[in-house]
Amino acid sequence: MQISILDQSPVPPGQTSKQALDDTIELARMADELGCTRFWITEHHDLDGIAGSVPEVLLPLIGSRTNTIRIGTGAVLLPHYKPFKAAEIHNMLATLFPERVDIGIGRAPGGSAEAANALSDNFLQNAGKMRELTRELLQFLEDNYPSPNPHAPLSASPVPDKAPVPWMLGTSAKSALLAAEQGTAYAFAAFMSDKKPAEIIQQYRDHFTSGKLVEKPNVITAVSVVCAPESKEAERIADKTCRWNVKKDSTAPLTKEEERQFEAMKAKMIIGSPREVKIQLEDCQQQFGADEIMLFSSIPSPEERKQSFRLIAEIMMEDKRKKGRT
Repeated sequence: MQISILDQSPVPPGQTSKQALDDTIELARMADELGCTRFWITEHHDLDGIAGSVPEVLLPLIGSRTNTIRIGTGAVLLPHYKPFKAAEIHNMLATLFPERVDIGIGRAPGGSAEAANALSDNFLQNAGKMRELTRELLQFLEDNYPSPNPHAPLSASPVPDKAPVPWMLGTSAKSALLAAEQGTAYAFAAFMSDKKPAEIIQQYRDHFTSGKLVEKPNVITAVSVVCAPESKEAERIADKTCRWNVKKDSTAPLTKEEERQFEAMKAKMIIGSPREVKIQLEDCQQQFGADEIMLFSSIPSPEERKQSFRLIAEIMMEDKRKKGRT
C-alpha cells in the first residue's frame, strides 16, 4: 500500500502561524525520509486555526528541503484563478523539482463567502464552468493550447520536461465523473464526505477516458487518522482534536449542534494503535478500491500529529520491507 500525507498547517492555541508552517515543512521532511509517496498541502482562506492559504509559496520550500517525495496542491481552487496562471505556477514547480509535482484541482471556495468574493468577483459563475476551466488548464499543462493567433501560440512557461500530474479532488460522483471525462487521476476525500467511496470510485474507473498526462485510472482515498502507541491515547487525542475543530475555546461547553458535529467528525476517523490503524487502512483500501491511501490529520498538537503520521508510516514500511525479503 502506498501511503501519502495531506496537511493544512493547523495553528493550535499558543502557536504562531510561522510555527505552524515550519511544522508542515518538518512533517514533509519526515514523510520523505520514511518513504511516503507524496505530500500535499491544502488551500484555505480566512479560516481560524489554519495557516495554509498559499500553497504555491510553501511548496518550493518543501521541495527544496526534501529529496524524492512528490509534492503538490491539495487542491488549487480553480474557480478563483485563471487556468493559465495555475499552469504557470505548477510548471515552474515541475521545472524546479523534476518528476515530483502534482496539481490537485478543486472547485470549493476554501473559506467563507466573503473570502471567496475577495479572491474572485464571480466565484459561483466560475464554479459552474469547472469543466471548461479544467479542460483549459490541462491544455496548458499539455503545452498544446490553441491560440487565437496561430503565429503566437500560448505556452505556460517554463515548460518542464515532465508535466505536473493532474488530480481531480472531490467528495461526490460529480467530481469523479469529471475526472474520468477529462482523463485525470482522482482523489476522493472520504474524511469530508457522507457518500459511499466504493461506488463513486467505481464510477470513475468505469467512465475513465485516457488523457495525455494520465494514461490509466489512478485513485487516492484520503482518510482522517489518529494514531498513538496505545489505543486509549489515540482516543484521547481524537477527542481533543474533534473538540478543537468544533470549538477553539477549550473551556466552554459544547452546544447540542456542536456535539453533533463532534460525533460526526469522530465517526469518520480511523483511530487506534499502529497495528489497529494498519488493519483499518488495509480494509479501506480493499473496500474502496483505491490505489493509494492519503492520511489527513488535524491534530492540533504538532508533536502528536507528527507522531501519528510517523507511527503509521513506520509500520506500513516495516511490513513492506518484510515482504520484500520473503
